[in-house]
Amino acid sequence: MSSHLLLGQIITFDGQPSAAAPELAARHEPHGAVLIEDGTISAVDTAQTLRNAHPEAAIVDYGDALISPGFVDTHMHYPQTRIIASWGKRLIDWLNTYTFPEEMKFGDPAYAHDVAALTLDLALQNGTTTLASYCTIHPQSVDALFTEAANRNMRIVAGKTCMDRNAPPGLCDTPQSAHDDSLALIERWHGKGRAQYAITPRFSPTSTREQLEALGALWSAYPDCLMQTHLSEQTDEIAWVKELFPNARDYLDTYETTGLLGARGIYGHAIHLEPREIDRLTETGAAIAHCPTSNTFIGSGLFDLAGLSSRGVPIGLATDTGGGSSFSMLRVMAATYEIAQLRGTALHPAQLLWLATEGGARALHLQDRIGTLAPGYEADLTILDLASKPAIAQRMSRADTIWEALFPTIMMGDDRAIRDVWVAGERVSRAAAAP
Repeated sequence: MSSHLLLGQIITFDGQPSAAAPELAARHEPHGAVLIEDGTISAVDTAQTLRNAHPEAAIVDYGDALISPGFVDTHMHYPQTRIIASWGKRLIDWLNTYTFPEEMKFGDPAYAHDVAALTLDLALQNGTTTLASYCTIHPQSVDALFTEAANRNMRIVAGKTCMDRNAPPGLCDTPQSAHDDSLALIERWHGKGRAQYAITPRFSPTSTREQLEALGALWSAYPDCLMQTHLSEQTDEIAWVKELFPNARDYLDTYETTGLLGARGIYGHAIHLEPREIDRLTETGAAIAHCPTSNTFIGSGLFDLAGLSSRGVPIGLATDTGGGSSFSMLRVMAATYEIAQLRGTALHPAQLLWLATEGGARALHLQDRIGTLAPGYEADLTILDLASKPAIAQRMSRADTIWEALFPTIMMGDDRAIRDVWVAGERVSRAAAAP
């Protein structure tokens, strides 16, 4: 049995950090250790305790660096990697000007594999070890992402994006082909290795009611799959949904009445929600993917993290690449903090770290496998250098608590703060992770 003992600072959580007293849910060990055996965390304790108990383990000493669960990105679009940071559009114009022309290229398997490999390597370079991605309507785009993730032994959630209207003809399927293609992909990939399938209607404006119903029926037949889509991202999008679905009570109702609302659903953005929609998300246990860098970059609005969290809605953080302008979950955490400040809430570093790790795992229903430093969990780990550049180092040197030491990295850190990454117990070299 191969074993590695990683030494460094560790933070563990007893539960979700509350707004009132976030530190009470967290435990900090400045001289901690994580024992990895055959791809799994087998022990978490003080460095001295585990050194004494496991003298045979190979030591990897990270000094004052923080050993964290790998970051979990709950919503992104790998086909948009090459159009990230494109200028000057809101949602609908973004799709027509940048997204749809780029997605047309993913009918070419070689192109899809190239972009999938690039996206996953950029994710690893930024400390993300699990991600949930939309693909394109092309089944080969799904095969490419799952194959490249398997090559890296990464945990992955993905699905074929389904659209049968309001998109170029080359990007439209039908209700029947969306169902049949998705079914074939479920049978090929779901539950194989570290892969999970997500049934993926892009959003209501690009699917007829017939297609949404076909995908709802598929989800009913395969309820252990996830379902991912978009919800209430921009006000003009919501107005468009009302035109397209005049009998719907609200945007969420277009999913609810077609079998696409449930506990294993992940709804991206959810910024401009009606009271009924909040009630139904709460009642069903559906999750929201909060995409703060995208929401500011495309001008969508300010997500109500505090309000929805107080209702118990599961929330994970997400890059929303390429509407989001960064592959870094550190940048996403910083933007989460900034948006919360604009809504009158100062989030604690413990809350931000939890959202980017265990919170994301819970949103993807993977909380029993990843996102936590505890025995039995898969050893997906990100090692954070808390003094990765001079501006951060000078602030960290004056810190009196772990939270004062961590917060500058959350707010100013980038890929240089990612000292190391472990995927399923295997160390990913920084050189190998770079594109």
